[in-house]
Amino acid sequence: MNRLCLLLIVVIVSRIALGAPVRLVFDTDMGNDIDDGIALAMLHAFESRGEVKLLAITVTKDNPEAASFIDLVDTFYGHGSIPVGVVKGGKTPNASKILSAAVEKKTAAGRFVYPRHIQDGREAPDATVLLRRILSSEPDDSVVFVQVGFSTNLARLLDSEPDGISPLSGKELVARKARLLSIMAGHYPTGDPEYNVKTDLPASRKVFGEWPTPIIASGWEVGATILYPATSIERDFSYVENHPIVDGYRAYKKMPYDRPCWDPTAVLYAVRPDGGYFSLSQAGRITLDSEGRTRFTLDSTGKHRYLIVNDIQRARVREVVVDLASQPPSQRIVEHHEKVDQ
Repeated sequence: MNRLCLLLIVVIVSRIALGAPVRLVFDTDMGNDIDDGIALAMLHAFESRGEVKLLAITVTKDNPEAASFIDLVDTFYGHGSIPVGVVKGGKTPNASKILSAAVEKKTAAGRFVYPRHIQDGREAPDATVLLRRILSSEPDDSVVFVQVGFSTNLARLLDSEPDGISPLSGKELVARKARLLSIMAGHYPTGDPEYNVKTDLPASRKVFGEWPTPIIASGWEVGATILYPATSIERDFSYVENHPIVDGYRAYKKMPYDRPCWDPTAVLYAVRPDGGYFSLSQAGRITLDSEGRTRFTLDSTGKHRYLIVNDIQRARVREVVVDLASQPPSQRIVEHHEKVDQ
């Protein structure tokens, strides 16, 4: 029995066992590190298995190729109708080899290797408007947010005013429609400043201070000890000649290298919180000082917790991240890519 047949069985069993999919929004600074790409590949596997309904993807890296990359990855996996929203006037507008490796890749005939709907990310909708539209149409207490970049988009969502989309303010809309924020941010328990937090510190302080739902934080120390293996990139994605995640991984650094799974941990917890992959801290409150250091204060009424992982859990997380990230699209889509590659 080949791998695709086994995956089909997994999909069927998952849909029967897991019930309704997690209704999820993915907010990412795609292009600053390749672990965002691994996290997105995981989400497409979850979508194919019926575990996730990916409602929207929003971008906090203010580079037009970020939206194009996300859209072509969505299209590659057969999920090209997922809405993509972009930050306006955001952080890190610099170019990215991760993005350009796939976005600009062309065939010998001069055609783009990877089809996409978004040719220029500057034409994509504003993330705040898209998030308000998505939330307003969802059932109450249903939406899970996964933030693995900066807090810019979610802070702007909180600050948004009532409009033609919804009579609710952003904070009211989140309080009514969302049920969880799984965020890759901070460093626990040491509190050392962390990249996602300090790049847009005012936004980070707003989200941790005002976000109305429970927040589960995956700190730097969790993903840093779970490495995605280069051997998987070279072996497990070879079902097609051209793969956008592989292109981005190879472009980011000279191969072979193993990369920490910071963002995949936030995705995995959000979708499978009861999977035993992580332990949780006690309840408390996460606050940020003026330098971006995270402080966790125990509080039985607090809505914040952070992930804890032991050696056995690390091995399990690494295995499941590799399995999910390298899962092929459906057989029909793989056959389509093979024809394009020829």
